[in-house]
Amino acid sequence: MTRTVHRFRNARALGGLVGLSLLAGLQMNAGHAQQASPTPPTKEPAPPPSVTILGARDAHGVLGRDVRSSTGEDMGHIVDVIVDLTGTVRAAVIDFGGFLGVGSRKIVVDWTALDFKHIADKSDQVTLDLTKEQVKAAPEYKEDKPVVVLGAAGKLSPWIFDH
Repeated sequence: MTRTVHRFRNARALGGLVGLSLLAGLQMNAGHAQQASPTPPTKEPAPPPSVTILGARDAHGVLGRDVRSSTGEDMGHIVDVIVDLTGTVRAAVIDFGGFLGVGSRKIVVDWTALDFKHIADKSDQVTLDLTKEQVKAAPEYKEDKPVVVLGAAGKLSPWIFDH
């Protein structure tokens, strides 16, 4: 009986050793599988952006800028800029007329009808090459509606769209 018990113990020990070696083999295979899996490709760094430096007197924002006629009449202020499909600035939306926002309306003028040459600081105005009567007669601008652009005589060029 002693021999039988002893054999059982050896078989049990042998089974434990086999189990341990199987477990170790699985762990080694898992580690090898992790190492064998392809690594994701590394992204190349983006090239540095181009940089342009504009002098403080060479560039100014236009939104909110007051607009005057060539004779000094108040024509409103620029509230938006319109670009074509290529991103080229084509026109400005001017909030015209009214008092404290009451009775005002937005009109669109061709970008070439605006003169930015006399802007030195934020208090300077943009000059519009149109009269107050011409601007009053212009149709009102409404988003999502066809845009009617008012241009100075001889300066308006057609917009070409590929629809």
